Amino acid sequence: MIASASWRGKRFAVLGLARSGLASARALLSAGAQVTAWDAKDEVRATFYPDRSAAGTLTLADPVEADLTGFSGVVVSPGVPINRHPIAAKARDAGAPLIGDIELFAQARGELPPHKVVGITGTNGKSTTTALIHHILEVAGIPARLGGNIGLPILGQEPLPEGGVYVLELSSYQIDLTLSLDCDVAVLLNITPDHLDRYDGFDGYAASKARLFAMQSKGHAAIIGIGDEASQAIAKQVARSGRAEDLTKIAPGMCMDQSHWPALQGPHNAQNALAAIAACEALGVSQEAIEAGLHSFPGLPHRMERVATRNGVLFVNDSKATNPTSAAPALEAFGRIHWILGGLAKTDNLDACRPGFGHVVRAYTIGDATERFAQLLAGEFPVEQCGTLAAAVKAAAAQAQSGETVLLSPACASFDQFTDFEDRGAQFRAAVGALQ
Repeated sequence: MIASASWRGKRFAVLGLARSGLASARALLSAGAQVTAWDAKDEVRATFYPDRSAAGTLTLADPVEADLTGFSGVVVSPGVPINRHPIAAKARDAGAPLIGDIELFAQARGELPPHKVVGITGTNGKSTTTALIHHILEVAGIPARLGGNIGLPILGQEPLPEGGVYVLELSSYQIDLTLSLDCDVAVLLNITPDHLDRYDGFDGYAASKARLFAMQSKGHAAIIGIGDEASQAIAKQVARSGRAEDLTKIAPGMCMDQSHWPALQGPHNAQNALAAIAACEALGVSQEAIEAGLHSFPGLPHRMERVATRNGVLFVNDSKATNPTSAAPALEAFGRIHWILGGLAKTDNLDACRPGFGHVVRAYTIGDATERFAQLLAGEFPVEQCGTLAAAVKAAAAQAQSGETVLLSPACASFDQFTDFEDRGAQFRAAVGALQ
């Protein structure tokens, strides 16, 4: 567990006791803090208990109804919509900073063995890039921890020895709740419209990403993809702030030989790889270790994951593609595609996917967007309205020929029919496994 002695005797509130909230509460209690914790779910509150050796005190109460005067922080989970949840105004009125588990980690850094931190953000590709950087570090023999928006909560993990590297995937929500994380290496991959229900328009969303670099000290590496105008603007901000020497720009469309990187196919993964290479170079990793890591990287579940090959047909699970922009690269990574898409749509169009339409043999629409997407794609290629994922897998398998690919890349959120994108991907795997 990662904790800070500076929390001893101080008062904190923790709202939301899922993964990061639970780790935050336990870390604070272990350090001797006075914690007021709450979760909306009765069963979660009923099963939460501090470690018996914890030096702090726990009160189960809703921070929205408590007096937060004098509190050192109100820790909220990234899933709490702070733009409309009453806890934001409550904390502001009490003068208590609204923070997340990443800010607690930032506060604890001074008590950890000497280390470095890499923070990766972006609308698309950040999970792959984060996991790739972590993998390359492990190949190089450098102690590393994976955390943030991927893997285990960082506070719940054991501190690294001297010379270690914490590799953190950071969503905009997590950056919003972080005040002092000074990344030794900060990476921005791209910015496209997403999560706009949590921000005052697209500019507000982009400003959240920019804060990752505003928190950095001069001399720390800033790696920014410049394939979109919002990211280009942030790169210019970094350069104009007197940090031009810190800046590495990743340009789109660079030709790379990806033939030796089995899990990193497609133009989007070329950009992810370039960002990971730049980050690892900034950390002093050798070129030999970087190349070995790129070659041996296994990829991520639900992100262009090769599930099976049946009768010469490749089945690919890209369930993590929850918007058109993140689905587009998969359409360009394979030749003849039977495309399964649909769910809870985030946009009214599929324009971001259009460059890959020439690779699509047939489409199969599912979920809430079944009819809408079928209408959008009419005239582009044949479309079947299947409704359910299981029906779409059967229909696609029946139509696909040897050498073709059945691709689940939904371009939608999953919550209309599934618990999350992982559940959707698991059900795709199961449906493929059930084929006769």
